[in-house]
Amino acid sequence: MGQNKLARTLKKFNTESVPYISLKEAAHMDSVLYLDTRKKQEYDVSHLQNAIWVGYEMFDDHDLQAKIPDKNTEIVVYCSIGVRSEDIGEKLLKLGYPNVKNLYGGIFEWKNKGYPVYDDQGKETEKVHAFDEHWGKLLKAGKKVYD
Repeated sequence: MGQNKLARTLKKFNTESVPYISLKEAAHMDSVLYLDTRKKQEYDVSHLQNAIWVGYEMFDDHDLQAKIPDKNTEIVVYCSIGVRSEDIGEKLLKLGYPNVKNLYGGIFEWKNKGYPVYDDQGKETEKVHAFDEHWGKLLKAGKKVYD
């Protein structure tokens, strides 16, 4: 049931302009750079290990290009479920980064499937920022945090 709701939600809000990558495939990539496209307070609660926060509303393409000078870097963007990350992925593609994928289901599905997340101190945590009560229904695992 939850997967169907996620699939319907992504189909409603996304165009798949940035190709999806499955959780399993992303988790087993050796040299991938994860970019977190959520708000900073969401990132601080938890994020994927070694992910770089780039934000959404505060996204800065010049800052990103300074952080990632190699345009051929393998990049996986993510957010709560994959909607905001598609928008940022589109910007990366326009900036000339050809190897950009959108994590299917975002950090919610990552946690739902039992993959670890880390707090702002680099320690594994059960907490995940659930954005709000509406979107938080898609997060089935971990401890939901709302600001």
